[in-house]
Amino acid sequence: MAKTFDTPVSGNALAPIGAQIAAVAKSVFGGFVRGLDAYMTARSRRDQIERLNAKSDEELAQMGLKREDIPRHVFRDLIGF
Repeated sequence: MAKTFDTPVSGNALAPIGAQIAAVAKSVFGGFVRGLDAYMTARSRRDQIERLNAKSDEELAQMGLKREDIPRHVFRDLIGF
C-alpha cells in the first residue's frame, strides 16, 4: 500500500530544495567546464611544443628560438618571461 500524506505541500516549501539542487548542479557543471578548459589548454600547449620540436634548428633560429627555449616560449604567459 502506498503511503500518502495528508498535509498539502506548497510550492514555496520546496524552494530551498530546488535552490540546493541548482547550486550543486552549477558546482558540478562549473567544475566540468574548468576541467575541460584546462585539458584543452594543456593539449594546445603540447601540440605547440611538438610543432616547434619538429622544426629544424635553422627554422627555430629564424623565429629567434633555440631548441632549449621551446618550453619557456610556449609557457611564457605563465612563467612571466
